[in-house]
Amino acid sequence: MVEDVRPPLMENDSRGKNILDRIVTARRESIARRKCVLPDVALKIAVQKNNAPRDFPGALSDDGFNVIAELKKASPSRGTIRAEYAPATLAPSLESAGAAALSVLTEEDFFSGSLADLQAVRAATHIPVLQKDFIIDPWQVWEARAAGADSFLLIVAILTDEELRELLRLGRSLQMEPLVEVHSRTEVDRAIAARSRIIGVNNRDLRNFEVRLETSLDLAEAIPADCIAVSESGLHRHEDLVRLRNAGFDAFLIGEHLMKEPDPCVPLRELIGSASADRMSHARVERPLCER
Repeated sequence: MVEDVRPPLMENDSRGKNILDRIVTARRESIARRKCVLPDVALKIAVQKNNAPRDFPGALSDDGFNVIAELKKASPSRGTIRAEYAPATLAPSLESAGAAALSVLTEEDFFSGSLADLQAVRAATHIPVLQKDFIIDPWQVWEARAAGADSFLLIVAILTDEELRELLRLGRSLQMEPLVEVHSRTEVDRAIAARSRIIGVNNRDLRNFEVRLETSLDLAEAIPADCIAVSESGLHRHEDLVRLRNAGFDAFLIGEHLMKEPDPCVPLRELIGSASADRMSHARVERPLCER
C-alpha cells in the first residue's frame, strides 16, 4: 500500500507558524462556520441551476502566450496592492487586452478577496474564470461551482495524496479541471501520480513568499507533455514568457505585476508582446510524455 504523503512544513517563523500554515488554519475555521450557514445540499441545488463551465484547459492550449490574468486586492507579503479594486470593471478590460483566462482571489483574511468578486468577474466576461483560494474540503469545490467558477486551484503542499485525488475527481465530475500547483520536484511527482492534467509551478514559495523564476525552469522537464504546464508568479517581462515558453510552458499566471499598475492592460499587452513573431523565431522544447 502506498503511503499517503503530505510533505513537512518548513521551519516556523517568529510567530510559531509559517505563512501557509496560518492561512490554512484560518481557512479551516472559516469553512466550519460557513458550512453551518450553507449546507452541501443548498450548494448542489445552486450548481444545478448554473450554466456549464467554460473550457479552462482549452483556453490555455492555444499556440501563443496564454496569460491567466489574476485579480487580487492584497497579499500577505505586500499588503494592499490595489486600493481602488473594482473586479467587474478590471476583468472585461483584461479580457479585451488579450487575457486567455482570469484568476480571482477569493480568500478573505489574507488577500481581502470574496466570492462576490468572482461572481462579478464571471458575469462581466466571456473567458474562463479560475477560483484562487486554499481549497482543502470538497464543500469548497461545490461552493466554487455554485459561484460560477470554471476551475479552481489545488495546492499540493497543503493536501494529502488522497485529498488531492478526491478533489480532482470531484472537480472533473463538475466539468471543472483544476489547476494543480507545485513548488518542488516531489510535488510534481505527486501531482503526476494523482493524474493531474494542468500543473502550475508557483515561483513564489508560499511558506515565506520568496520568488525565484528558476523554480519553473528547474521543473519544466519533469512535467509530462500531455499535461498543460503553467508558470505562476514573478513574471515581469515579455522575455520571461519567451524563455518559459521555450522551456515548455503553455500558460502563465500573472497577478501582482498587473494589479499594481494604474491600468493593468498596459503591462498585460507588453507581456504578451508580438507572439506570432516569437513563435517563428524560437524552437519550443518538447517535454517527455508521462509514463502512466
